[in-house]
Amino acid sequence: MESNQKSGDGLTGMQKEVSLRALIQRTGYQLLQENGQRRYGGPPPGWEGPPPERGSEIFVGKLPRDLFEDELVPHCEKFGKIFEVRMMMDFNGNNRGYAFVTFYTRNEAKTAMKQLNNYEIRNGRLLGVCASVDNCRLFVGGIPKSKKREEILMEMKKVTDGVLEVIVYPSAADKTKNRGFAFVEYDSHRAAAMARRKLLPGRILLWGHAIAVDWAEPEVEVDEDTMATVKILYVRNLMLATTEETIEKEFNSIKPGAVERVKKIRDYAFVHFTQREDAISAMDALNGKLVDGSPVEVTLAKPVDKDNYVRYTRGTGGRGGALLQGEYACTLGQVYDPSAAYLGAPVFYTPQIYILEDVCQKNNWGQPVYQLHSAIGPDQSQLFLYKVTIPALSTQYPNVHPFTPAKLCTSVDEAKVHAAEHALHTLGVQTEGAEASAAAVAAFPGML
Repeated sequence: MESNQKSGDGLTGMQKEVSLRALIQRTGYQLLQENGQRRYGGPPPGWEGPPPERGSEIFVGKLPRDLFEDELVPHCEKFGKIFEVRMMMDFNGNNRGYAFVTFYTRNEAKTAMKQLNNYEIRNGRLLGVCASVDNCRLFVGGIPKSKKREEILMEMKKVTDGVLEVIVYPSAADKTKNRGFAFVEYDSHRAAAMARRKLLPGRILLWGHAIAVDWAEPEVEVDEDTMATVKILYVRNLMLATTEETIEKEFNSIKPGAVERVKKIRDYAFVHFTQREDAISAMDALNGKLVDGSPVEVTLAKPVDKDNYVRYTRGTGGRGGALLQGEYACTLGQVYDPSAAYLGAPVFYTPQIYILEDVCQKNNWGQPVYQLHSAIGPDQSQLFLYKVTIPALSTQYPNVHPFTPAKLCTSVDEAKVHAAEHALHTLGVQTEGAEASAAAVAAFPGML
């Protein structure tokens, strides 16, 4: 067992050593320190074959810094057999406030996640527990909008290994064009990580264009029992001009009067039904149908527990997964933040983000890419910060790139707006008034 000499002084440190040794003697698991983390098991004694399936790992946050495996493992063992625990450690021998626990099965992980989230592990100290996802998807921005899915797939396979799929969404304004970005799915987290490193801005051009790359946020996973109660449909790829009245008429055509209400936002909508069976019938009948000339995608909306919903992944970022809209999540392809998982109203309608998008388009800089980072504050609350990458500026202005605000925010949407404001301020662009983006073009005449 790797010694934990710095975890405490005197009697406290010795007691921890004794407790940890008692744990590994009882279970037979190994405890090894490596690369800023301490690994308990992985594999456990007698394990044969590959590691457990994806979905078997949970994230355990808000750990007291002096809590270790001897306290955490017994709580986790109540809900299933543990494959491994990876506790993140600092240089002082304390944990970093979080750990990853992998169970033998996904069901055990789901049970543990539900039971341990908000569990009071010490007096007044509640755990924050959610699913951990081995991310295999990248967001790639700065793609020419004329490129088709097949062309993007072929190009990505040329420059990176392990590509399984490319997901491309049509432009909201022109369905013959893509939105300037794509999601690339790889066969493993390692392959995605290697591709991300290779594709970092300034290292490679695609079709002669600077690109931006970021981790994609995996889709929200909702348990089957919860999904079995959903009677709201998520409808994507609508025309901007399509009205809520048109959508309601289309979905009521399957069974008159079945639709309770419709909420449309840009090119997607939520259709609420009175009865679940009517929602299922409409989904089956209308998925892929042309509405105002555009083939729509219809799926069940995904309910999210807004009090407990926090997304942690091994890769950072806020793209490719789910956006919370009211009480439901949906997979989006919006040009500003394709899929940031956050609480509250969408932030891509704020003036600052519109202006930054407009500035980048007018100067041919490529789509701005927002990379989400988070930290735990002194009061154990979660704080957020976005870094902004603009593909064409990453090599020309390395001293200010990526644009990184100094302020940590209490919500993801606030952090997104603040990051856009910071980038605009650094570029010398005012965020008030209708002439803001025009002023930016004048400020950078050499980039036109």
